[in-house]
Amino acid sequence: MIRRYTKADLEEIVSVQLENLNAMHDLLSIMKHQNELLNGANKKLKDEITDFKQKLYPTRKRKIK
Repeated sequence: MIRRYTKADLEEIVSVQLENLNAMHDLLSIMKHQNELLNGANKKLKDEITDFKQKLYPTRKRKIK
């Protein structure tokens, strides 16, 4: 069965596709921002853990004989 599309049908389809693309772009922008926030939080946490470990287990300097 062959379906014939009118110009109005095609314009509506293109309009809906454009809306969907814009929505996906917005979601990708949000995800990019969240990813940047997570990377910053991970770096801060890693630095805090490193500092904590150094306070608990300070490295000893060996005396050279």
